[in-house]
Amino acid sequence: MEENALLNGEEALGADQILKVTALLYLQEALATQKYESCRELIDTAKSLGVGQGDISAVIKDYLSTDGPGRLRQNRLRS
Repeated sequence: MEENALLNGEEALGADQILKVTALLYLQEALATQKYESCRELIDTAKSLGVGQGDISAVIKDYLSTDGPGRLRQNRLRS
């Protein structure tokens, strides 16, 4: 096992994977703390690190489906 590697099951994550996961975590945190002005830059950074649109969309979808402070389902706009 490499030093300073995060483990995903039994597979060590390389530096590229760690950066991708970190970028998604920063996006998730910005959404959770309602710092929406940071999201565009965080998405662009994630994409530049090789994060796919599907992974970015999954983070956003997860946020939108979560009830929490400021995320009350009954207050959402419906299309």
